[in-house]
Amino acid sequence: MSPSIAITLASASPRRRALLERAGLEVRIAPPEIDETPHPGEAPAALVERLAREKAAAVDASPDAIVVAGDTIVLHGDEILGKPRDAEDAARMLTLLSGSSHEVLSGWCVRRGETLRSGVVVTRIRFRTLDLAEIERSVASGEPLDKAGVYAIQGGGAAFVESIDGDRDSVVGLPLGAVLPEIRRLAV
Repeated sequence: MSPSIAITLASASPRRRALLERAGLEVRIAPPEIDETPHPGEAPAALVERLAREKAAAVDASPDAIVVAGDTIVLHGDEILGKPRDAEDAARMLTLLSGSSHEVLSGWCVRRGETLRSGVVVTRIRFRTLDLAEIERSVASGEPLDKAGVYAIQGGGAAFVESIDGDRDSVVGLPLGAVLPEIRRLAV
């Protein structure tokens, strides 16, 4: 990457920041304020890509700055699993995910000036069957309570994963395999 190009992350997510820094990028944080309410009838993939584009567009950055944004949801069947309301809801979600597969949809956007490039990466995760004690321990740890989809694959939730089909980084919060080539293209 060119040292003259600044990366602005349109997110307060420490996980997204860590992913970009692990890739050797210097990151400035600028979380935007946008309405994340789904539009009526909006498909989950369209939602995460729209939100990533809106986040990238909402950040005030110099014309030479590269802005990176992302949005991630967990989809179990037709249900979007957001952050649990409370411990009971977290236990319900973990029970739902136990012994089944779900998708993590990660919308991303890279912007430089008026140029926006975006997409969606879908990763399929299968959880092993969890027993009640594991679910209770997980909820008691507090980790699931502030996580959309009720687990962190880079944390305690990794023990629940039986298989991953796709990009692990997108489950953490940002699909570097899609984002880094676009950063390189826009940095030229």
